[in-house]
Amino acid sequence: MRWAALPPLNTLLPFEATVRHASMTAAARELHVTHGAVSRQIQNLERALGTSLFERQTRALRPTSEARQLAAVVRDALDQIDAAARQIAHPTPIGPLTLSCEPTLLMRWLIPRLPDLAVNVPDVALHLSAGGGPVFFERDGIDLAIRRDDFPFPEQTPRTRLFAERIGPVCRPDLAPLLTGPDGAAQIPLLHTGTRPQAWDDWRRITGRRTEPASQQTLEHFYLTLQAATAGVGVAIAPYAVAHDDLERGQLVAPFGFVPDGTSYHLLSRRSPEEDGRVRALTAWLLARTSRLETDSEPA
Repeated sequence: MRWAALPPLNTLLPFEATVRHASMTAAARELHVTHGAVSRQIQNLERALGTSLFERQTRALRPTSEARQLAAVVRDALDQIDAAARQIAHPTPIGPLTLSCEPTLLMRWLIPRLPDLAVNVPDVALHLSAGGGPVFFERDGIDLAIRRDDFPFPEQTPRTRLFAERIGPVCRPDLAPLLTGPDGAAQIPLLHTGTRPQAWDDWRRITGRRTEPASQQTLEHFYLTLQAATAGVGVAIAPYAVAHDDLERGQLVAPFGFVPDGTSYHLLSRRSPEEDGRVRALTAWLLARTSRLETDSEPA
């Protein structure tokens, strides 16, 4: 054995605490064990070393000079082990993670999947916040953010790409024949979104299609535009992710499918997934759930 003279390691903590306090009772209180447990470990240490370490008096316990010398070495060793452990340990914080997400994606994609998160990643609790644009983690108390890369991300911010943005026209099923007919959108109002007013222009540029609508209407957010499309008000240009569930239920159809617009969604985080097990678990879940959004966007 390499350390032939090494005493039983489980005796060293109670021994060091007893020397420091000059009391087994105080040592037991610090270590959250009984007085008897500390006494037995001290006896085991003395037996292993073949010498008495304390002068036992009626109302006092006095460490011998050898005991003080050994305790000092044990304390230094424990301090070094503690310092090394702090450098390499990545303890998982407790409590909920605050996740900021763009409002429509939050309402129409993420929230409906929270029951799945609770079943498959039960140790991750989320506090959700609707928001878009640049993220200020410290100022706003945010741990994570899902954002589209239509603005520069800080280089030092940990990020994970989730899925490419795909856009396309969506409408109620009974309006699809009008949209794909010879007159195109001439008989259907085009619905615009105030938060992304260039969406129709982007789609026309990417696909080369032209639309001459009967009329046009602008609503503030995608979730309002999609609600209007579901009600038959007109045809909306929509990201696949936020229209996905309505397409699955048959409430909307996408006659021309969806095309990438050159942007992607990313998960930005205050801490690296390697530093926080909750972030690591949530990232894995998001990657698994968003994988379909990359490929499952054929015409409905």
